[in-house]
Amino acid sequence: MPETEIRLGVVGTGYVGLTTGACFAHMGHRVVCGDIDQRKVDLLNDGHIPIVEDGLEQIVNDARGVGRLEFVLGSRAAATDADIVFLCVPTPQGDDGSADLSYIQQAAREIAPILKPGAVVVNKSTVPVGSTVAVERELQRDDVFVVSNPEFLREGTAVRDFLQPDRVVIGSADRGAAEKVAELYDSIDTPIIITDPASAETIKYAANGFLAMKISFVNAVAAMCEAVGADVAAVVDGIGSDTRIGGQFLKPGPGWGGSCFPKDSRALVKIAEEHGYNFSMMKGVIDVNTEQRGRMIDKVAKAVGRHHSNLSGVTVGAMGLTFKAGTDDLRESPAMAIIADLRRAGARVRAFDPTTCGELSPHQESTLDGIELTKELIDVADGADVICVFTEWPEFAKVDLDQVAARAGAGTTVVDMRNLFDPFAVKSAGLGYDGVGRN
Repeated sequence: MPETEIRLGVVGTGYVGLTTGACFAHMGHRVVCGDIDQRKVDLLNDGHIPIVEDGLEQIVNDARGVGRLEFVLGSRAAATDADIVFLCVPTPQGDDGSADLSYIQQAAREIAPILKPGAVVVNKSTVPVGSTVAVERELQRDDVFVVSNPEFLREGTAVRDFLQPDRVVIGSADRGAAEKVAELYDSIDTPIIITDPASAETIKYAANGFLAMKISFVNAVAAMCEAVGADVAAVVDGIGSDTRIGGQFLKPGPGWGGSCFPKDSRALVKIAEEHGYNFSMMKGVIDVNTEQRGRMIDKVAKAVGRHHSNLSGVTVGAMGLTFKAGTDDLRESPAMAIIADLRRAGARVRAFDPTTCGELSPHQESTLDGIELTKELIDVADGADVICVFTEWPEFAKVDLDQVAARAGAGTTVVDMRNLFDPFAVKSAGLGYDGVGRN
């Protein structure tokens, strides 16, 4: 528990806002989270969590139970009497790759009149360099401070990432305001990096860009392994054991996706461009990711002896839809992008994902329109000409391959885009196998 209670307001209860508010309340702070969606506010106050995130429901309801966390309608209600207000609103990508700051600017304008003197407004959303100054312009308050405190949360492990972070980054032109935000993390044993706002904002983009680069790199290496007859698993073991490189994010797959990497990588290129620098390396990272999805489509076409542009009459069994395991997020999912191309080529897609078995949200319904969803994993094999592993859900690895072969038919190929299965076990069941970077 903190020695002195600091009242926090959180504007926005999306992925970042909900995790931020719940975790700070779990750490002992008094938190009020505001959202513009009354239905969502009511659901949260009833203890219902609208996203799949390990451990989040428990800490939300534990904090609510002891009166440290509540949900209200609107940003002004969240910011009233708050010592520190976190802006956790969407920053969607524009057509040119730049981040749309309209939501964060609107939130700043709404809370400006009711902020108490000395309050600190924190940019928690991923925002481009210069956004701290942009929020200051919207607030028009000389007695209020603006600080950048970027999040580094991974979907599926967000609670652990918040409570056990590798570091906390705080950017501010005012040292006192930065230290006030730093005090919120006193109960966490982690390095606190205090810097200027532009550096803090750049750290966030650079970190995501670097991780995307590692994934694109290993996917390019996997393509090379297939060409020269090498085993990508052995190659990754060899390079990942070098402490200068490390093994994290060196797992080949269908490409990176989700709500952060695609948006932030393109924004990094755009920010550099606006300041006169051609970030050609980052452009290459994005190009490799696009190419990787094309390679996966080619694998599917090869498995059924067709050209990738003509898959009419082909039935594809899809294992997984989300961009990674442990989340229900379909945004920028490689699975969804590849499936869209397969369907445009005429393929029929039957899919299973653990997060789409129940009632679908309106967004999910529109996103998944045209895809036949099954209630059980094994059902995707029925009559499938090819079976694709899109998402690395661990339960998929436990499926009975003999049953898969019996339901799909002899000779059906498993295109294992996550290298989840043992190739020998798949082949022993009478199925064909094609992984990523494996021969």
